[in-house]
Amino acid sequence: MKSLLLLIFIVPLSLYSQGASKKELQFDPNIQLIEAKASCGICMFDMDGFKCELAVNIDGAKYYVEGTDIDDYGDAHSDDGFCNAIRDTKIQGQIVDNKYIVTYFKLIEI
Repeated sequence: MKSLLLLIFIVPLSLYSQGASKKELQFDPNIQLIEAKASCGICMFDMDGFKCELAVNIDGAKYYVEGTDIDDYGDAHSDDGFCNAIRDTKIQGQIVDNKYIVTYFKLIEI
């Protein structure tokens, strides 16, 4: 009986936590599309920080990214992941408080 009660409470909680979806990034034809380099700010761009986070380099200026996560594009620590490679991207968004608030993020495939 205890197992059944535990199952009744645990399963819905685990399903609820997995159901949370991230914000869908959408291309906006009214906003300038920028080509930038993307990678881990600490590992590849030598930025200050405490953990691996996605950053972009736009014409030599580096910004941490808000609106998408470093692991949203595969494992950051894989051979071609953001902690081991600098990737070309096309992005849209704006710089706010020295962070790039992204509204669109697309990797340019090699």
